[in-house]
This record gives sequence, structure tokens and C-alpha cells, in this order.
Amino acid sequence: MARNITILGAGLVGSLLAILLKKRGHEVTVYERRPDMRGLNMSAGKSINLAMSHRGWKALDLAGLRKDIEDLAIPMYGRYLHQEDGNNTFQQYGTNKEAIYSVSRGELNKKLMTLAEEHGVTINFEHRCSSVDVENNILHLDLPDGSSKTVEADLIFGADGAHSALRNSYVRMDRVDAQHFYLKHGYKELSIPPDENGNLQIEENGLHIWPRRNFMMIALPNTDGNFTCTLFLPFEGELSFETLKTEEQVQKFFNEQFPDAVPKMPTLMEDFFGNPTSSLITTFVAPWHYKNKSALIGDAAHAIVPFYGQGMNAGFEDCTILAGLLDKHGDDWDTILEVYDQMRKPNGDAVANLALKNFVEMRDKVADKDFLERKKIEKELHRLYPKEFISVYEMVSFSHIPYSTAQSCIDAQDKLLQEIMSDGDFFENIKQDAYKTKLDSSVTTYYQSIKDLDFGG
Repeated sequence: MARNITILGAGLVGSLLAILLKKRGHEVTVYERRPDMRGLNMSAGKSINLAMSHRGWKALDLAGLRKDIEDLAIPMYGRYLHQEDGNNTFQQYGTNKEAIYSVSRGELNKKLMTLAEEHGVTINFEHRCSSVDVENNILHLDLPDGSSKTVEADLIFGADGAHSALRNSYVRMDRVDAQHFYLKHGYKELSIPPDENGNLQIEENGLHIWPRRNFMMIALPNTDGNFTCTLFLPFEGELSFETLKTEEQVQKFFNEQFPDAVPKMPTLMEDFFGNPTSSLITTFVAPWHYKNKSALIGDAAHAIVPFYGQGMNAGFEDCTILAGLLDKHGDDWDTILEVYDQMRKPNGDAVANLALKNFVEMRDKVADKDFLERKKIEKELHRLYPKEFISVYEMVSFSHIPYSTAQSCIDAQDKLLQEIMSDGDFFENIKQDAYKTKLDSSVTTYYQSIKDLDFGG
């Protein structure tokens, strides 16, 4: 039976969810606090380009939207590491030329909103939800003229981000656990445009990283030839946003830390002082739903830091799982929301922890010789033992293996790789039959320790 479903937030996840629900015969109304971004000149400042991977594409396939989105996506086959000594290193992501895809958040959001409306979804812009009466499913909405109104909803999905009104309303209820954590680092958006002849200034098909141990800069390509750069830097300390107050200080910092990038950034000062310094938040909440009346999805349920490129992918996978439960359980929303919560909560927590862990990897370890050697060994192990070994990174980015399973494999993989690397030069050792026998035994032991985990995806 069709239901009248209300979604808070017309962002990426809210718009995709609206399409999936509408395609299943439900009436869908969306309330979005912002003006319609399609009619505005989008100002830069708070966007970190998205990295679409397998989980995101699966959700778009399910909605029948892949062809609509592919023109916005640029494949990135690995990391281009801009080292402090001036050398550049390319680190391939997958073992079979897999790619993650750079997508402009704004362009993708605009496209998904348009597609949602084309499917018959109603989006009400400049309707800010201040709170939700969770027990009675009543939304309290503030309008741009200063007035307010209430709307009674049949079923609510909170897709309204890390500071979700529905999530905050849950928190005020009894027996709801909620936490949020801010990194001591913030971020600022910068830019590397095409040169005066319209040519790209850095390699297009890679994620560029300038790792500097306690901080870093990244750059992802856009379809117009621009690269969206993001500086991740502590708020306070010797090298921090706190100490970069003048153009002279900023110029000196960039000349010392990113000398190869500076000549390619003609708007550096304009970007640095014109764009905001923004925070990075991780959230945890339980439960994710209330009876058969409402549920959280996307960042409202699991806001994470961007260092695994999985924020959007995790939110889109929420939509995939929810759509599958709808197809399986029909109108039984008690079961749908309960099982959705049980399935997604552990994975939301896991991807949050994986993203925090990957921050250290991106800013520090990717410049380490032993780390780079480990990555080469991981790829060779997967080639030699395709059933028994797949790296955690590939589980997360190039499969549908649950995030919680990937997290559970970290310690076992660390133990295996430490053992292999302590034996010396792996690529010389593997030429010896005796070592190959030993390696077979080590990999078998590893596989036995993880084989009972859920790899079903």
C-alpha cells in the first residue's frame, strides 16, 4: 500500500531515497532548508569533492540513474603523492585497474534533485525543520518570511545531515545514545584551475595528495578542468589555521610546504581568505529509527570524516539496503525499519572508524617507504590468493563486503603483513619454493581466522 512519505533534506541521500521510494509507488515530499541551488551561483568554500566507488554506483544502478550521472564522473586510478623532496609517486588503488570517481558534490546534488522532480517528487525549498515531535510525527518548519508551520507526517526519513533535526529530536528522547566528535583539524577549499591555454595543470586521473605528516592537501578533478583542492590543517598549533592570518604568512607556508602547487594556484589568496575554515565531525547515534514512524539515513545517522571517500557511498548503500527491505517486506514498516537499523548501524560505526584511521594513512603513512612496500605486497597477495586475501582498502572501495567485516580484518591483515615483511625482500623470497610453502601456510592461517565473517556484501 502506498504511503505518504516525508524526507527531511534534499541533499544527495535525500534526493536518491526520494527517487527509490517514488519508483516503488509511494508519494514523497521533501523539505529542504536551503534555497534551490540550481537557481543560484554556487559559491565555493565548503565542498570536498566526492569519490564515487562501487557502493555508490550500485545504488545509482538500482535507481536506474547511472547513465544520468556518468558524465559528471572522472575516474581516478590511484594516488599521486607529492612528496616533500619534490618527487612524485603514483600508487595504484586496485589490482585490476579499478578506479574511484571524482564527482562535484554540487553538480551531483543538482542532477539528483532534478531527476527526483522528474519522477514526481515534491521538493519544498527554504523550509527549515527546527524540531520533530517524534511520537506524533509532527514537523515544525520555519519559513523564509519568519513564519512557521507544522506538518503531520505519515512516515519520516531524516536525511538532513550531521546536525539533523530528526536526530536532535531523537536525542531529547529517553534511551537514545548519541555522541559527536570533532577533529582538531579543519579544512579549507582551494583551487587549481586550467592554465591560460585551458590545459590541465596536473594529471587528471588520480587523487593528488601532498602528505605532510600532521596535515595535508588533496586535489580532485572536475569536468571543467578545475581541481578542487582541500587543505586539512590543525585549527591551533605551530602550523595551523590559527597562525595563518596574513598573506605573507600564507605565502610562506605554501612556498615551504607545497612549492610545486603554488605556481598552479593563481587564486590562492582569494580562496584562502574568502572561503571558510570548516569543521570535521563524526557522529554516532542509537537507535536509528523510532517504531514504524521514522528513521535516520546518510549523514544524519553516521556523519563521518571524508578520508576514506565513503560518506556518500555509505549513505547511498543505506538507500540500497532500505530499498531491498521494501521489496522483501512490502508494507511491514515495523520489520523494515527494525531490520534496517540492525543491518546498517554496525556498518555505519565501522565506516566512521575506518575513515578516522585512513586520515593518519593519507597525511602520514603514504609517504613512508615501508607503507608503500606493504601496498605492493597486498596487491601481489591478492593476485596469488584471490579467494583468501583482499586488502581492507579494496574491500571498502571495490566491493560490497560490509564495512564491519572490513574493519574486523584489520588486525589479522596487519599480523600477516608484518610477518611477511619481517622476512625481508618479499619479491625475492617468493621466487624460492621453500618460502612459497611457508607463505601458503601463513595465508591459510590468516584465511582461517577471518573466513567465518560476513563477506556476503
